[in-house]
Amino acid sequence: MSTSTENTAHLTERTALLEALDERLRWLSAWTVHNANNIREKRDGLKVGGHQASCSSMTAIMAALYFHALRPQDKVAVKPHASPVLHAIHYLLGEQTREKLESFRGLGGAQSYPSRTKDTIPVDFSTGSVGLGVAITAFSSLVQDYLIAHGQMRDEDAGRMIALMGDAELDEGNIYECLIEGYKHDLRNCWWIVDYNRQSLDATTADRMFRRFDDIFETCGWRVITLKHGKLLREAFARPGGRALEEWIENCPNADFAALTYLGGEAWRERLMKDIGRKRGVAALLASYDDPALARLMTNLGGHCIDTLIEAFDRMDDERPTLLIAYTVKGYGLPLAGHKDNHSGMMSTAQIEGLRADLGIGEGQEWDKWAGLGENLAGALEAFIADSPIAGKRREHRAPAIKLPEHLPVPKGESLSTQAAFGKILHDLAKTDSELADRIVTTAPDVTQTTNLGAFVNQRGLFRRQELADVFQRSKIPSAQKWSAHGAGQHIELGIAENNFFLLLASLGLSAQHFGTRLMPVGTVYDPFIARGLDALNYGCYQDARFLLVGTPSGITLAGEGGAHQSINTPLIGMGQPNLDSFEPAFADEVVLMMRHAFERLQAEDGASVYLRLTTRSIAQEERQDALWEEGALKGAYWLRKPAAGADAAIVYCGAVAPEALEAWETLRDDLPGIGLLGVTSPDLLHRDWSAARAARWNGGKRSVSHVERLLGQLAPGAGLVTVLDGSPAALSWLGAVRGQRVSPLGVDRFGQTGDLIDLQRTYRLDAEAIIDAVAELFLPD
Repeated sequence: MSTSTENTAHLTERTALLEALDERLRWLSAWTVHNANNIREKRDGLKVGGHQASCSSMTAIMAALYFHALRPQDKVAVKPHASPVLHAIHYLLGEQTREKLESFRGLGGAQSYPSRTKDTIPVDFSTGSVGLGVAITAFSSLVQDYLIAHGQMRDEDAGRMIALMGDAELDEGNIYECLIEGYKHDLRNCWWIVDYNRQSLDATTADRMFRRFDDIFETCGWRVITLKHGKLLREAFARPGGRALEEWIENCPNADFAALTYLGGEAWRERLMKDIGRKRGVAALLASYDDPALARLMTNLGGHCIDTLIEAFDRMDDERPTLLIAYTVKGYGLPLAGHKDNHSGMMSTAQIEGLRADLGIGEGQEWDKWAGLGENLAGALEAFIADSPIAGKRREHRAPAIKLPEHLPVPKGESLSTQAAFGKILHDLAKTDSELADRIVTTAPDVTQTTNLGAFVNQRGLFRRQELADVFQRSKIPSAQKWSAHGAGQHIELGIAENNFFLLLASLGLSAQHFGTRLMPVGTVYDPFIARGLDALNYGCYQDARFLLVGTPSGITLAGEGGAHQSINTPLIGMGQPNLDSFEPAFADEVVLMMRHAFERLQAEDGASVYLRLTTRSIAQEERQDALWEEGALKGAYWLRKPAAGADAAIVYCGAVAPEALEAWETLRDDLPGIGLLGVTSPDLLHRDWSAARAARWNGGKRSVSHVERLLGQLAPGAGLVTVLDGSPAALSWLGAVRGQRVSPLGVDRFGQTGDLIDLQRTYRLDAEAIIDAVAELFLPD
């Protein structure tokens, strides 16, 4: 047998096996959803949900990708609604259990959408918030390039970062923000594969859009491959009458194509004969297919043709970023194929039983991996899967911890802002040759200078794969920025797009698990604009990426820039965001303490990301008599001025309003001997600890005493509290619930305005006079 004949036979056998896997994945994903909604007991009477149609449009793509194209070092973000297909793949690989599939969308079962932290199968990227799971693959590719340039990884070990996406995700703005950033950083080793079924949740997609994606992506340096027609269609096009059929398909509106797909072969024949039946060769061509065969022909799109898919994957053998648009039918192979309501629609019991019968799967064999396939084919599939590259895929790495200095130096200065302290700490670290300094990677969305990262970048440089000269420096033009760009640089500069910023932080924060090298990501952003990237921040925290987020400057202390730049509710964001420890230090030594603590938390098995809310307001620094305050500060609060036992009042402050709180305390201490001054460094940790202590008895544990209870327990039972911070008063007003104490909450609860700090603090009742008045109100009769 010739080599050519052998290769053809091998490819034919591979195609047959992949087609069998495509069919099996379609069945298992459909049955998983059906079982959850129609067989498993519903105690609450609610629909469980699932997306059979969205799964079936992806099964051929995922079969060809996972069992043909995917290499051990590649990583994949799977579109959210194809989660059951991913679970089915790992079920066939022996990495998912039947029990988990039977509990799909139930407590402890396979998750609705792929989750790194909640699923037990290997998941490279969590997906769920549309578009973010796509864009993060580009930033993970950039992180991989960073590690290669820094000698932490070999170029030959580079993997492809792959996103499987629904076509509706191309409507998400963050996709195009990412595309532009990728172009600036010379993105490579990234595939985005579009399940182009032309149906979204509410309707079919616009006909004109597919012609624009090519232009947009090619302009940004991507190769675009469109797989519109499968092998059967291409063969039909080559026959007499085929050219007319091809032209008709090219001009068929998406809605018409979907409706005809649902109606089936007879409807296809009637419509085609009406539109092009009189053209030469068309009638004979259509007559050569019976109705079922004609329906198969007309839906033989590129995304369902294994031969077409593996040929495309084999061509994508370089590092150029590639957009693969695979035309598909939503609900392909199912009775609801093409119906406009099929996004959340499900097969009836009669329909799924009919599908089972067509596949030769006996009743009671629904969960058997190879039911109905016969012993020979089942054995061949087992061997094929065991020999596929995905079977040797690298799982999560366990990177060693980075050694930290015992202490970080406290910046000198009688008066400092927390933002300035942060910049000085990083700069001092940058001048050392410590492992910590070498593993820090900073980033910012075009606010590097104004968030005090400039000195670190001067010391460590910008990261670029290709060296980029500083034209101003070369021309001897004086500038405080001496930002050389080279492969050893440790700052990744971004444009003004907060979604990109948080996705890069998430990618950097997953470096240990993805690539085996732990990095210390530090990202700075104007505090009010955390809200602009909040979805991406939540996404990064959900998959337990570890990073240090610095929101600065914050609050109305950014007086001159007005309400647009004055954050209000970010303390509440810090309190409400899981997997993120939030701190708001007031003094430079607190910043030092919290940064070192953050570097520990980023590495701990049960750790988290950390958020520091900082300010540009320079305040007089506190002279410490000892280090006893540090433990309390890391738990969320400590007495800056201890109260007398049984004191009747305390002022509670957080962050930049410390001077006003101190001034008010100084004024009141003669009239209210023993009044306390409580510095809250983390409303987040205080509240979490208090809530956990209260919940302990309901969770089977012993009722413990929280840190805030111990602190407030030093006051009289009926003592009053005045809480004050440069942000939403709700971040501290809950303190009255700890021991049933009266609270007078001060803070910012409306949009800010321009003005100097003195005027604004008086307007928003954050000055010492307002605090004194609030304390006095505590003692007025009701």
